[in-house]
Amino acid sequence: MDSAYPRRQIGGSVLNARAKRLTLRASIVAALVAALAAVAATAAVGGARAGGYVSVSQGVGASVLGSYAPFGTTDPSTPERVSIVLKANNIHQLQAQVLAGMPGGFVSVHQFARQYGQSPRVIAGIEHYLARFGIDATAMQDNLVIQTSGTAGEYDQAFQVTQQNFHVSANRPHGGTHMMVVHGTKQNPKVPSDWGPDILAVLGLSSYPTQQSEMAPVADGVPPQSAGNSDLPNTALVPNDFAQRYDLSPVQAKGTGAGDTIGIVTLASIKPQVAADFWSGIGLTGNQASVSRINPIDVDGGAGPASEAVGSDETALDVEQSGALAPDANVDVYQAPNTDYGFVDGFFQAASDNVADSVSASWGESESVIKYVTALGEEDPNFTASFNEAFLELAAQGQSTFLSAGDSGAYPAYRDLGSTDTTSGNPDDSPYVTSSGGTTLPGSLTLHGINFNFPTERTWGWDYLWASARPSQLGLTEEQYALNEIVGGGGGYSEFESMPAYQKAVGAMHARTVEYLTPTDYQQVVPGFNLPTAWDFNPTPSVASVWGNGRATPDLSADADPETGYLLLYTFGDSTDPNAAESVEQFGGTSFVAPQLNGVATVIDSALGHRVGFWNPAIYKFALQRHSPFTPLDVSGTSNDNLLYTGRPGAIYNVGSGLGTPNFAKLAQDFAHSH
Repeated sequence: MDSAYPRRQIGGSVLNARAKRLTLRASIVAALVAALAAVAATAAVGGARAGGYVSVSQGVGASVLGSYAPFGTTDPSTPERVSIVLKANNIHQLQAQVLAGMPGGFVSVHQFARQYGQSPRVIAGIEHYLARFGIDATAMQDNLVIQTSGTAGEYDQAFQVTQQNFHVSANRPHGGTHMMVVHGTKQNPKVPSDWGPDILAVLGLSSYPTQQSEMAPVADGVPPQSAGNSDLPNTALVPNDFAQRYDLSPVQAKGTGAGDTIGIVTLASIKPQVAADFWSGIGLTGNQASVSRINPIDVDGGAGPASEAVGSDETALDVEQSGALAPDANVDVYQAPNTDYGFVDGFFQAASDNVADSVSASWGESESVIKYVTALGEEDPNFTASFNEAFLELAAQGQSTFLSAGDSGAYPAYRDLGSTDTTSGNPDDSPYVTSSGGTTLPGSLTLHGINFNFPTERTWGWDYLWASARPSQLGLTEEQYALNEIVGGGGGYSEFESMPAYQKAVGAMHARTVEYLTPTDYQQVVPGFNLPTAWDFNPTPSVASVWGNGRATPDLSADADPETGYLLLYTFGDSTDPNAAESVEQFGGTSFVAPQLNGVATVIDSALGHRVGFWNPAIYKFALQRHSPFTPLDVSGTSNDNLLYTGRPGAIYNVGSGLGTPNFAKLAQDFAHSH
């Protein structure tokens, strides 16, 4: 059987085998340049008032369609869902309270809506206006999101836009692209100026799939193997291995999640029986291995049928890992469509329900598109601000939130945009969530007949494969192989979010780098704006010091290297196919770490008898204590990096690995003493 995730043809995108420079395909560059240039044109009208109407943001819709020519107008009878995200009131007070750890106590959804939600007058005005065009509208309980449903023609009239159809190259859930038909508009929507200033963004006028899963296969891919096959590559770990490695077992002895709920926000549906089979296969019994624990919740109409092609294996991973670590907890799965409004609404729905004690998601994208759109002159970064509002509400209500930091090291834009830009990921760049990074486990590892030995746990970066005999086995140079294996734990400095005080307290602004890949060949995107499109490769970089003032990621790390990775049970193919079989394969990625921390948070809450809330304000203080619950990965040099950022000897925090790896027994004690 072919691999579920066939690797790219090694060397297929290298233009010159002898070159010292790794260059992107010209078509990718041209498309990106055209897309960002189109954004510049639409950005100029942002916020312009004319005839009693004001333009508002539509997220990243205009930018992703900018390089494509429409082939027809969207059928006006096409059903659509659009979400209107409203600006929170008293936002600075809310931010201060969350970053201080909610010293006055957590709030209920009703209290949140009263203190920070938008006024009923504004909500009623928007609902009344949309009703004039036949659009149904319902506000969430937090008074920050109005979910609507109607037709393309109704939205065109209400927002004074024209939606069109496009053939686009869209991201696959696990990397790569494919051609598909989407609808959208390059025009920003217009709304009455009476309440236009109260709108943060109108999301959903584009059906472009914006997010990718943060899971990764082993190097060069391995074929799926049937369940029960013990001949699996390398480590083939299960959740109990994670629990033992990071000392969670003593906490599980005090609480396993009974009465608590795990929340998973995802962009692909789950087949619950798959997770139940996984739990049973690792030894759980009775209700702990029952599908009754899993509660799928469709957001904005849901994510469609479960299918490996759209990323349902990611959802299975999230439920399997989190649910196994907290085996008596219920698991609410918020299944949203893979659009900007779907992902945002998944978090808002989890917050408005306020049932899940902790929440995680393992989908994301690079900051690059959002960063450039913002810098090109739009009024404000409304798309990321929408996520931040949801995360602030979750934190204010005591719901812990964990997001994956990505699997492309310091270069997430290479995976989704094809750019060599050094940046961080989104939305884990938010200062109001716990960003989850990756490591490689210590010990001996045999891969493709090559022996590796890691004396200590290191930051995950596949540069250790670059310099091995593997490239020569494939008939490649180290440079060619490197281009095809830009793989490692996400982490870097945000160019969108400022560094929060809790990170400044541990010296996160100081980092060290090993620059194997120097972004080069900058092309002008718009006047005064350049984007790197190639790399200079240095196989033996020296260690350099750098400084950053943006939000640094991740916050903490655990094993994510697929070569020291975990078993995943998933439906191979489309779950609607009666002949679709369950397959087991070894995977890794920070996709595992976020749901694992989600399960850990539920166990800690269960053991303590209450929610501990947003972790970051507390864990950064714990890291400054004499007996820190974290082990920093502070080994410097090329044996401990995420392809760019390495350790800083004696540092409490290191970009690329965060505060390091956790000891959950100590962490639970610290949380107990802090409340």
